[in-house]
Amino acid sequence: MSQLLDEISRLLQQGRAPAVKETVSRAIAEGLSAGEILNGGLLAGMGVIGEKFKANKVYIPEVMIAARAMNAGLELLKPLLAESGGEVRGTVVLGTVKGDRHDIGKNLVKMMLEGKGLRVIDLGVDVPAAKYISAAEQNGADIIACSALLTTTMNEIVALRNGTPALGGVKVMIGGAPVTQAFCDEIGADSYTPDAATCAEVALGFCS
Repeated sequence: MSQLLDEISRLLQQGRAPAVKETVSRAIAEGLSAGEILNGGLLAGMGVIGEKFKANKVYIPEVMIAARAMNAGLELLKPLLAESGGEVRGTVVLGTVKGDRHDIGKNLVKMMLEGKGLRVIDLGVDVPAAKYISAAEQNGADIIACSALLTTTMNEIVALRNGTPALGGVKVMIGGAPVTQAFCDEIGADSYTPDAATCAEVALGFCS
């Protein structure tokens, strides 16, 4: 059985979406649970990709291809996970702040978060502080993760941080080109991470 999971992981790392889907289907037919396939196959493979990305051994195109392969397998697993009450590891509200329309970094973070088994509520770009807070409240989020790619939009992160105490224990994670650890400390955010893979690791830690 573990050979099948290893095969799913390997195929995902190679970005072979149809083969991942076929092997996940075979694993289901052979009696593996949706949770076993998710954790031992899909998430294990995406975890390897995340580590390689952090070490500059693979780049954004490879990550996107691997994420596509993961989603192909997830299509088959989602109904089974819903039936079995498959546990989500945590919920993250994600977006690029108001005034900023960059989304490549945000989309990469989303892939990495989903690759850790986290549920992502993607608000898109140009998101005002109030919308993050409302979405976190409505979805019972553990984390709000936001990025700013322009120095001029960093004030929106401050507005967001000022509004989050009302949410209780929701963590605020920030990132983006002009954002620094010093800025994170200054506004009292919970985490600054320099790249998508590290963001996903820290987020998972917050949800554990």
